[in-house]
Amino acid sequence: MKVAIVGGGICGLYLAWKLAKRGESVTVFEKKNQIGSDVCSGLFSQRIIDFIPQSRFLIKNKINSALLYFPRKNIKISFSKSFFVMNHFELDRMVSGLAEKAGVKMVLGQSISSLPEGFERIIGSDGWDSAVRQKLGLKRPNFRLGILGYVSKPLSSDFVEIWPHKENGFLWKIPRGENIEYGIIGEPSKINKIFDKFLKENNICLEKIKAKIIPQGFILSKNKSITLCGDAMGLTKPWSGGGVVWGLKAADLLSETFPDFSDYREKVKEFFKSKILFSKILTKLVYFFGFNACFLLPRNKKIESDFLF
Repeated sequence: MKVAIVGGGICGLYLAWKLAKRGESVTVFEKKNQIGSDVCSGLFSQRIIDFIPQSRFLIKNKINSALLYFPRKNIKISFSKSFFVMNHFELDRMVSGLAEKAGVKMVLGQSISSLPEGFERIIGSDGWDSAVRQKLGLKRPNFRLGILGYVSKPLSSDFVEIWPHKENGFLWKIPRGENIEYGIIGEPSKINKIFDKFLKENNICLEKIKAKIIPQGFILSKNKSITLCGDAMGLTKPWSGGGVVWGLKAADLLSETFPDFSDYREKVKEFFKSKILFSKILTKLVYFFGFNACFLLPRNKKIESDFLF
């Protein structure tokens, strides 16, 4: 089949690679002039290697736990599956190369004003402000804002540090091996002041500060020839805002059920719906107890880093 994938991020590129390996004729449309995301913490669970085995060569540091700092209690969270620190730009470029070797055609520097013509299937993997989602007349997801920057100081510890705040998010510190990353996620209109205060109080001066909108929803298309995947459908983790592994899992489900988009819709609902609901409830409970009744939270907890259960 002739397939158009709108969006050349990690999810769209991975899906293009998988479909091309099946023998489909795939074209990726990317509005930027080059492939590669430069606004992402680049913290991926070890599952990334299950999806993209070649990504093991991009690992810069390994994270086994997180220290969660509530006002009156610190909690250590151990991960049953470790996280790897990678450069997201390099990962995108790697998967782009795999896709092109499999026969995928890349069309760069082209924003779409209308859906591509001459294709039997169209897949929107074009991020938080998905043009394909808008063309389908589907609702917008909820949005949070992520801001990050770097300190040019080597640090290779095996844990991240997290400071929850009351504006639907948290601050973080990630040791990236070659440098240190600080960031914040939360309500777009409120987190700048929180981040500025945090940086000033801790005497932190950041370089290369960047920001990105992070969608949160679960928006599915009922169209039989046009569907969505990844951030375009708002498929990100309610607790962290991360979406790469979830997006790759959805892409696998799409590849397995292709070209039946109705079957894909049912399979992705079956896999993610309960996980999203459970993790939303659990996240709200942890934040509530953390700020109001911290004595009810354990000091040590082990979790599954991608799906919680």
